[in-house]
Amino acid sequence: MRRGKETANAAFGNAASVLVGDYIYTRSFQMMTSLGSLRILELMSEAVNVIAEGEVQQLINCNDPSTTEESYMQVIYSKTARLFEAASQLAAILTDAPAEVETAMQDYGRYLGTAFQLIDDVLDYTADGKEMGKNVGDDLAEGKPTLPLLYAMQHGDETQREMIHEAIEKANGMERLEDILQAMRDTGALEYTTKVAEQEADKAIAALDILPDSDEKQALIALAHLSVKRNK
Repeated sequence: MRRGKETANAAFGNAASVLVGDYIYTRSFQMMTSLGSLRILELMSEAVNVIAEGEVQQLINCNDPSTTEESYMQVIYSKTARLFEAASQLAAILTDAPAEVETAMQDYGRYLGTAFQLIDDVLDYTADGKEMGKNVGDDLAEGKPTLPLLYAMQHGDETQREMIHEAIEKANGMERLEDILQAMRDTGALEYTTKVAEQEADKAIAALDILPDSDEKQALIALAHLSVKRNK
C-alpha cells in the first residue's frame, strides 16, 4: 500500500512495475527535451540526482541511532524537499518569471517539501493505518531514525533512551511500540516535530510575499497549510 492505495508492484508485479517506471522516467526527459531548454534539463537532472543521493543516505542512516537532527534534515531535503523545490522553480522558469520570483518559488517549494515530510514522519506514529495506507510504526520497524524518534531518545529518561537506541539499531521497535509511543508522549516528540513542520510551512508562505495577491497565490498558501494539517 502507498498513500492508501495498492502499489503498482502489488497489483501488477515487480517486472511490469519496473518497466513502466523506466518508461515514465525516460518519457519525462523526452518531454523536457522537446521544450528546447538546457536549463530545464540541468535543473531536473540535478534534482533527480539529489533525490537518489537522499534515498541512499537514508539507507545509510537506517539502524544508526547516532544520526543527528541536522543529518536527518539534510536527508529529508534531499529525498523529498528537493523535488518540491525543483517543481516550484520549474513553474517560474516556464513562465519566464523574474529572477527574484524564481528564487521565491524555489524557497517556497523547499520549505513546503520539508514540512510535508516532517508531518509524514509524525503520521507514521499517529495516523489511522487504513487511511494512511501503511501500518503505524513502519519507519520504526525499518530502523529509520526520524525526528520523532531522535527527539524522544534525546529528551527521554535513561530507560527510554536505551529502548529507542536499541529499537533503531536492531530494528526491533515494533516489539515495544506502545512503550516507544509513550516515550514520545512523555517528551513531546510529536509536538516538537509538528512545530518544526509548522515553522517550515510559515517560511513557505512568507516566501510568497513577493507575489501579488491572486487566486493562485491563495491556493499556494492553502497548500502550505494543508501540508501540516493533513491526516494522511
